[in-house]
Amino acid sequence: MKTLPKNWMTEGLIDFEYKKYQLLSYLQETNRQFGQVKLYPFLADLIEHHRQLEAFKYGKSKLADLFPKAISHVDLKNVKIHYQSPEYDNEVLQEINQIAEFALPRVEGKIKEGRSIFDFVEEQVEIEPIGIQPLYTKEGFVFLTQENSSDIFTYRYRSSLLQLAGERFRSLKMWFLGLFRKTLYRTMENLKLELIQQVKELPNPATWRVHSNYTVPLEETLLPLSKRLLLERIGK
Repeated sequence: MKTLPKNWMTEGLIDFEYKKYQLLSYLQETNRQFGQVKLYPFLADLIEHHRQLEAFKYGKSKLADLFPKAISHVDLKNVKIHYQSPEYDNEVLQEINQIAEFALPRVEGKIKEGRSIFDFVEEQVEIEPIGIQPLYTKEGFVFLTQENSSDIFTYRYRSSLLQLAGERFRSLKMWFLGLFRKTLYRTMENLKLELIQQVKELPNPATWRVHSNYTVPLEETLLPLSKRLLLERIGK
């Protein structure tokens, strides 16, 4: 899988034609992934690259911070590494500006494409509780299913509050428990009871089913989308 380094504009050879080839190769791979309805990690990476391009365009990012830095000396007394600031001239700046101007609209276009696919998939994915839900819903089980398939991918989840830079937001972690098959005897409710017997520290867990009406890639699309839908439910 082809990826684009975080500081791709300033790493290695700073040449417009080379960087153009590097970007187009990455976008071609992105297009191939989107064609298979595989949204992650490419959509998230594109959004981060767009953020950096926007910051550079509007002068919100120091150019020196984008360049790889060389170690000037090591302060053993204070256990600290000192880096030497890179030197660059007007020609390098002009080349990077040209690269950024070429990249920004193409990255924006690919993000729009990815989001349109995401919106389409989200519209046909449903989330519903399994059994009676307890008052405490920040921890429990999630069942992922898809149309025309008897497979039930089971996960345990836990949600917690994080605080970064003065902002509080809710995060969600999921652990894969196992793959089960739906049968006449193994309903969603019965599977929930099976898991309660295995995970005894959750005697009355909140349990959700996330169902896709179309077959989509599990790891790259349905799983990250499930996290988003679940956070919307339990974050209320």
